[in-house]
Amino acid sequence: MDVFMMIRRKKTTIFTDAKETTPIFELKRMIEGILKVPPRDQRLYNKDNQLMEDDRTLQDCGITVATAKAQCPAQLGLAVRDNGGDFEVLEMTPYSLPPDLPDVMKNQDSANGQDQLA
Repeated sequence: MDVFMMIRRKKTTIFTDAKETTPIFELKRMIEGILKVPPRDQRLYNKDNQLMEDDRTLQDCGITVATAKAQCPAQLGLAVRDNGGDFEVLEMTPYSLPPDLPDVMKNQDSANGQDQLA
C-alpha cells in the first residue's frame, strides 16, 4: 500500500508517495531526482526528529498506511551536507498563517437574515 509523505527542508516542501516497504535509501534517490543532492549528502528525520537509517524501510520507521494518508501525509525532515562536509541543522520554516478575515466577511449568518424575524 502507498504511504504519503511531506518532506520539509527550510522553506522547501516535497510531497511524494511510496510503498511501505520502500527502503529509506530509495526515498533519498527520489529526492535526488528533485533536488539534485546525492543520497550520501542527505539525512532524513521522522516526526520525532530521529534519524532514519538507509537500510530500514518506511514501515520500520513508523511510516505506514495508518500514519501517512493522502489527506494527512507523514511529515519528514531533510538536512543536507554543506560545502564544508558537515550536515546542516534540521530546519523546517513554519508555514505562514492566513490574514484575518475582513469585517464584511465575519458573522455572515446574521447578515443573511437568519437572525432577523419580521
